[in-house]
Amino acid sequence: MAMNMDDMLDIMDDMLEEAWHFPLTGKSAVDVKKLKSLVDDIRLNMPTEIRQAKAIVADRNEIIQGARKEAELIIQKAEDRAKALVANDEIVRAAKERADEIIANAQARHRELKQGSLEFADNTLKETEAALSTSLQEVRKKRQLLKSPQKPSSEN
Repeated sequence: MAMNMDDMLDIMDDMLEEAWHFPLTGKSAVDVKKLKSLVDDIRLNMPTEIRQAKAIVADRNEIIQGARKEAELIIQKAEDRAKALVANDEIVRAAKERADEIIANAQARHRELKQGSLEFADNTLKETEAALSTSLQEVRKKRQLLKSPQKPSSEN
């Protein structure tokens, strides 16, 4: 079963908690091979998180393109319909009003879709950034713990 970065960081945390402590030195022993393997796995999984963020941006762009095409089709239909009704002034006026309404609705819908997709992509990227930042902070803390001598505690 594939592990995500949080699972790997939890295992690293458990390894540090369960490490054998050398008395009076403040140092601990951990399984270096297992720890290096977990760090390598985290490095390999980071590109996955980044690919997912890029996919979200691509999806947003597809939604925007679809909205543009839909708006263009609606505008084109409205223009074609207006041209066909040129024969009568009253019909032309009514058609122009309807075409303008359709165009305004299409443009409003386009803006809504674009704004919604931008917000979705931004929120998703923000969440991904926060998760990556949290993971990075945890890794830095664990590395710092590995580098700095541990204070003797009454729990050991």
